[in-house]
Amino acid sequence: MLPPGGRISGARLVRLLGSWRRGLPRQCSNDLVAAMKLLVADGRLPVGTRLPSERELTEVLPVSRTTITAAFDQLRAEGVVQSRRGAGSWISGPVGAGGGITVADDTLIDLSRAAPAALSSVRWAMDAAMTRMPEHLASHGYDERGLPVLRQRIADRYAARGLPTSPDQIVVTSGAQHAWALVLRLFVGPGDRVLVEQPSYPNALEAVRASFGIPVPVPMLGDGWDVDGFEAALRQAGPRLAYLIPDFQNPTGLRMSSESREALSAVLRKARTPFVVDETLVELSLDDSPEPLPMAAFGGDSVVTLGSASKSHWGGLRIGWIRASSDVVHRLLSTRAGTDLGTPVFEQLVMAALLESPESVLRQRREEARAQRDVAVSALGEHCPQWKFEVPAGGLGLWCALDGPVSTRIAVMAQNHGVRLVPGPRFAVHGGCEQMLRVPYTQSPEVLREAIGRLGVVAASVAGTGFPGDADLSLPVA
Repeated sequence: MLPPGGRISGARLVRLLGSWRRGLPRQCSNDLVAAMKLLVADGRLPVGTRLPSERELTEVLPVSRTTITAAFDQLRAEGVVQSRRGAGSWISGPVGAGGGITVADDTLIDLSRAAPAALSSVRWAMDAAMTRMPEHLASHGYDERGLPVLRQRIADRYAARGLPTSPDQIVVTSGAQHAWALVLRLFVGPGDRVLVEQPSYPNALEAVRASFGIPVPVPMLGDGWDVDGFEAALRQAGPRLAYLIPDFQNPTGLRMSSESREALSAVLRKARTPFVVDETLVELSLDDSPEPLPMAAFGGDSVVTLGSASKSHWGGLRIGWIRASSDVVHRLLSTRAGTDLGTPVFEQLVMAALLESPESVLRQRREEARAQRDVAVSALGEHCPQWKFEVPAGGLGLWCALDGPVSTRIAVMAQNHGVRLVPGPRFAVHGGCEQMLRVPYTQSPEVLREAIGRLGVVAASVAGTGFPGDADLSLPVA
């Protein structure tokens, strides 16, 4: 069965491709592949679109049939295009979760995931967890709240940050994304609006859409959060929920000041809008500036806080948590069985061991991230001097302003140079951010230097090219 979708003519495809030839004649098929993938990644060739035949393209493109055949063969090999004899060819590959066309090439330097490798302490924590496992094997192993020892240590961590917390306010989950999905399931129904920052974490936006909610973006200012903008959006959109990343915001790296936390919390509470605070990156402060109090210290029971071990310790643990009022915790637990029956015991014991002395463990991560950040800053200054960015005080990535609206083009072409990136529009609700690019610094210094060196080559090749003249970038905003 063929996918639904209209057919695009050869003449229309040529207009969309625009000035697609960038390299030498022998690179012509690669340039055509990159241009086609750009159209798919940007949504101008949606999945299911029927493509003109190779013969028709030969008549309208100034290249040989051999070049077109080679390009289509590569697109089919990468899963972007599918063909069937007698039925023609159509677009079959959507933009992947990492932001580029999905490919199965493990040799790429992956800068699409701003997540580091495991700390060395994770190994000894696993050994410690193994010694504790026998006492749990006699039970059924299901615990929708999470192990008491882990909930207590998470609560202690909040208390150390100035937010007294009871273990009964904690629910352990399988990562922050799972926690967010549980909260959305509780608060958001089909058609409900969810206020989000623009830009924001792509997977959080996808989770809103998966819950049949409607993300409503509030653009961030160059130096932080627009409290007046949030207040206006609350009046106009009447959202059911709000989602914020106040600590080393992904992707901008900004941290909300105490004054803004107090002001924004007051605005949300006045509107009686519950808000979810994602603290996935909160432990990754890379300078000596004082840490502001958590948002829940200002918002009280209106705040649901999400935490995670993925950035601070290791994503492979799949450990996250929710901190909320007793009422919200009770409601979460009453609906959780429809999603899952609890978080694995072993991983919880590993996390409990890591939180036994949290600062000594996190010190290594911060030192490592600080060194990698400095390498990335230096390498970008050398290889991409036209890109502008603020050096963040924490987090795991640089949010770079490019010298033109070429983010998607760079992300697509970078794959031909062995680097995988997430284009800027993936961080926006309805497109935009085409002049921005996130560059994570989670690889080793040697790999970072190599990756950014390759990016310099790509950036030079697309400098000032922008999009084809007829590209429609004015997407509607709900």
